[in-house]
Amino acid sequence: MTTRDRQPIGRDYQLMVGALAEATRRRDVEMGGAEQAYQDSAAQAAGELTRAEGDAISADRWAGAAAAQVLDVDREAARLWDQLRRARGLRVRSLGEVPEPAPIDTLPQVALPRSPSHSSSAEEGGPGQSPRVLLARVAERIDVTVRPAGRRALPRWALPALPLVGALAAALTGLVASGLVTIGGTGVWGGPVLRGLGWLAFLVAPSAGVPVAAASAHRWLEAKLDIGGIGLTLLGGMISATLMSLAFAATH
Repeated sequence: MTTRDRQPIGRDYQLMVGALAEATRRRDVEMGGAEQAYQDSAAQAAGELTRAEGDAISADRWAGAAAAQVLDVDREAARLWDQLRRARGLRVRSLGEVPEPAPIDTLPQVALPRSPSHSSSAEEGGPGQSPRVLLARVAERIDVTVRPAGRRALPRWALPALPLVGALAAALTGLVASGLVTIGGTGVWGGPVLRGLGWLAFLVAPSAGVPVAAASAHRWLEAKLDIGGIGLTLLGGMISATLMSLAFAATH
């Protein structure tokens, strides 16, 4: 084989060696990229697994807190219902047992908190009212309507008006009493009964302003009428009733 024949074979050999080196380089690059992608995927999977485990722990804690809150709400609701049943009045006593809670399937989705943050925002008066907030309002309403004795005392500025209330109520009662006595003395049918009712009205006239003053304080001032307020009201009623009785006796 001559030197001229060996030259093509040498070039082919060099080309094959270059192609092999290029293939080896590409293989190394692709293997490095695959290894890096595997490591990135493994790190991402490990991070997602860690986050999932944290979310599961948070969900377990929230579920426990929610179960404890359900028990507290049930006990408080039962206590308030029993307190309402023991209130005065036949209508309140006929309430029956505590009603069952509504099924969860019938509740709107917005009413069901999905995370502890929703529950805490509701506790602080957020968009969704917490059961504890609602029960606190119910307890306050029961204290106001069922147990008026727990109200605050009558303000001082209202005390001077109590004798006036007693005097006006006694005067109106005295006018009704004098009318009954006068009509009963005209010889109408049932006259003695009317006269008896009139004299009875004269007897209760001094204290006629007490229930009026107590109801007014309860309704508009959210206060209770204490012994001092009752005394002031009776004082005005007694003075007015005495004057009415003297005027009625003078005319008869």
